[in-house]
Amino acid sequence: MHSHSHPCRCGKSHSKPQPLCAIRSASPTTLKISAAMPATPENGCGCCDNDSGSPGGESDAEGDRPALTSHQFRWQIAGMDCPSCARKIENAVQQLPQVSSARVIFASEKLVVDAHQDIRSAIETAVKKVGFTLTSNDLPSQPATPNRWRENASLLVLTVMMLASGLLSQIAPAWGDRLFVVTTLIGLAPIALSAGKLLRGGSPFSIETLMTIAAAGALIIGAHAEAAMVLLLFQLGERLESYAAARARRGVSALMALRPDTATRLTGHQREQVALADLRPGDVIEVAAGGRLPADGALLNLSASFDESALTGESVPVVRQPGEAVMAGATSADRLVTLKVISQPGQSAVDRILQLIEDAESHRAPVERFIDRFSRLYTPAIMLLALLVMVLPPLIAGAAWLPWIYKGLTLLLIGCPCALVISTPAAITSGLAAAARQGALIKGGAALEHLSRIQTMAFDKTGTLTVGKPQVTQVEAFGAQEENALLRIAAAVEQGSSHPLALAVVQEAERRQLRLPQAQHQQTLAGSGIRAQIEGITYQLLAPRDVNELTEDQQQAIAQREAQGQTVVVLLQEQTVLGTLSLQDQLREEAVSALAQLKALGIHSLMLTGDNPRAAAAIAAELNIEYRAGLLPADKVEAVRKLGQQQSLAMVGDGINDAPAMKAATLGIAMGSGTDVALEAADAALTQNRLTLLPRTVALARRTRAIIRQNIAIALGLKGIFLVTTLLGFTGLWLAVLADSGATALVTANALRLLRQR
Repeated sequence: MHSHSHPCRCGKSHSKPQPLCAIRSASPTTLKISAAMPATPENGCGCCDNDSGSPGGESDAEGDRPALTSHQFRWQIAGMDCPSCARKIENAVQQLPQVSSARVIFASEKLVVDAHQDIRSAIETAVKKVGFTLTSNDLPSQPATPNRWRENASLLVLTVMMLASGLLSQIAPAWGDRLFVVTTLIGLAPIALSAGKLLRGGSPFSIETLMTIAAAGALIIGAHAEAAMVLLLFQLGERLESYAAARARRGVSALMALRPDTATRLTGHQREQVALADLRPGDVIEVAAGGRLPADGALLNLSASFDESALTGESVPVVRQPGEAVMAGATSADRLVTLKVISQPGQSAVDRILQLIEDAESHRAPVERFIDRFSRLYTPAIMLLALLVMVLPPLIAGAAWLPWIYKGLTLLLIGCPCALVISTPAAITSGLAAAARQGALIKGGAALEHLSRIQTMAFDKTGTLTVGKPQVTQVEAFGAQEENALLRIAAAVEQGSSHPLALAVVQEAERRQLRLPQAQHQQTLAGSGIRAQIEGITYQLLAPRDVNELTEDQQQAIAQREAQGQTVVVLLQEQTVLGTLSLQDQLREEAVSALAQLKALGIHSLMLTGDNPRAAAAIAAELNIEYRAGLLPADKVEAVRKLGQQQSLAMVGDGINDAPAMKAATLGIAMGSGTDVALEAADAALTQNRLTLLPRTVALARRTRAIIRQNIAIALGLKGIFLVTTLLGFTGLWLAVLADSGATALVTANALRLLRQR
C-alpha cells in the first residue's frame, strides 16, 4: 500500500493505492468537501506533518534536539457582538507567551488556539478578563438560545431612567439634573469596567475607552443630560450590532441545526436512540419519512427520495439508489429508510461544510485587511486630534475652555470605528452565506473578491463542460479480429482504472456479458494511454496521435469520427494495430446557457482539454467558445499562466489533471463531484454540479464588492460630515453617537440585502 497513483493518458488517475500519508478519512459523498480541510491533527494524517520525518515530530533533523510540540484547543465564545469583539479576544490571548497563534471564527463563534503547552485555564482567564466567556467544545454544537431579557436589561434600565430624568427636569430642574448624573454613572460603570479589562488585555483604543472618556468628560464640564444620552445611544448601537451579527451568523446556525441530536441505531432486531458522537462507520441507522440524516450514510433498502436543498440548494428531491451515499442533513422525503453510516463522528457533510466556512474566515479579503489596519491607526489619530482641539484653541488663541473641550469630546465619539470595522466583514459574511445557500462554497473573502474581478474563465472539458460519463459508440476491428474479441481485450487492459474512458470501456464489455481475461503489469502512459500484458502478450490502448502504424484509410476514418466530437483510442498488440474504440461524452444540458450568461456579464470563456483537436473543435462549436486541445497537465498550467498575465482568470475543472492549473489561476473553481485533489486546490466549489451557478455566483460577488464600497463610503462619509459640523459647532455629543449608531445600522442593513438574493 505504498505505491503512488499514476496519471492516465488525459492526466486523470488510475485507482492505484495511495501512500499511507495521503489517505484521508473522506466519505464517498456526492459533495467531497473533506479535501478542503487542512491536514491538522484532527482531520489529517500524522506521518508527514513535520520535517524531521519522525512520526510524532519528536526530534529535529539531527535527531538529538526535541522539537517544540503544538497543541490545538477550541472553545465556543459567548457575548460577541461584532468583528471588533473578535479582535479584542485575539489580542488578549496572543499576549500569553505560550500561545503561537489565536484565531476567532466569528461566523460560528469559536476560538481556535495553537499553544506550545496545555494552558487552557490561562486562556480562559485571559478571555474572561476582557469580558467574554468560553465553553469547551470539541465537536460543533448548536448555539445556545440567548436570554433576550437579560441582554436588553441595561438598555431598558437606561431608557426608563432617561425618561424619568427628562420628566423630572420639567418639574424640578435641579433634581432632574442630579438624576441625569445618576443615570450616567449607572450606565458608565460597566463600560468603564470593560474598558479597563480591555486596556489590560492589549486593546487600549477600544470603543469602550472612547465612551468612558467622552461620558466622564461630559459629566465634568456639566453636560449631564448629554452624557446620559450618549450612553443610551451607545447601548442602542451595541444591540443593533448584536442583531446584525446574529443575522449574519444565521446561515451557519441553520447548518448546525441540520443535525439531529440523536439517531436510531439498529442492532439486530433492536432499536436504540444514541447520541451522534456514538455513531461509527458500519452502524446501521433508521430514518423516518421527514427525518434528517444524522451522519453520511449508504442507502441499504429500496430507492428513496431525499431533500438535499439545505446542503446543495437543489430544490427538487433527489432519488438515490441502494448503495448510493446520502449526505448528513438531507431529509428522507417519502419513506422510512435504512442506511449504513460511512462517516466518522464530526466528519459528516455538514461538519465538513462548517469547517470550510470556518477556514474561510482565515482568508480575509484584501480590502478587509486594509480596513482592519486603517481602523487601528484611525482611532488613535482621532484621539490625538480630539486632544489638540481641546487644548490648542484655548492656549494659542485664548478661547474659552469649555466649548472646545466639548468639541474635543464630540470628536472622540466620531472616532468610534464600529461602522467602519463592520462595513466589510458584514458584507463578506452575507455574501458567503448567500453563495452557500445557492450552491457555491467559497473559501473566504479573498476568493470572493477575486471572483468579482474575473474577466476570463477557462474550462476543462471532461466532467466540467461535459457530463463526464462517456459511452462506447463504436468498436471497429481491423483484419480478422471480431468486434467482441477486440472489446474483451481492451476492457481487460483498462480494468481497475478509474478514468472515465476506462470505465466506459469496461461497462460496455459488461453490458455485452463478455468474460475478461486477467491482465498483468498494467502501466499508465502519461498523456498517451495504458499498457498491459495478457498471457505474455503486450497490448496498448493509445491516442491516435501516438500510433505510427495506422494506414491512410484508418487515419481518415478516425479523423471523421473525431470531427463528430468522438474520442478514439487505438488498440495495439505489440506493434500491430487491432482496431479502434470510439467513445463520446454528452454536453451538460446547462452548459450553453451558462456560458451565454457569463458572456452577458462580460466574461470571456475558453476550453482547455487534453482531448484531440477535432473532438475538441466539435464541442467548442456547440458551445461557441475558443479552445486549446491536446494539452498535458503541464501545458494547461502554462496556458493558464500566460492568460493570467493578461487579465484575471478562473480555472474550472474536476480532475487531478486540473489541480495544477487551478493553483496557477487567479481563482480555482471545482465541480462538486470532482476529485479530492481538485477540491483541495480550488478556491470555490459548485455543490450542485451545475454550471448555471457560475454566472449567479459571479453576479453575487460583484454585488458584494459594490456593497462593500457603499458601506465604506457611508461609514467614512458620515464621520467626515460630523467632523466638520462638530468643529463648526453645529453638532454635539448625542448627535455624534447617533451618527455612529446610525452608520452601523445603515452598513449592516445594506450588507444584509445580500441575503435576500435568490
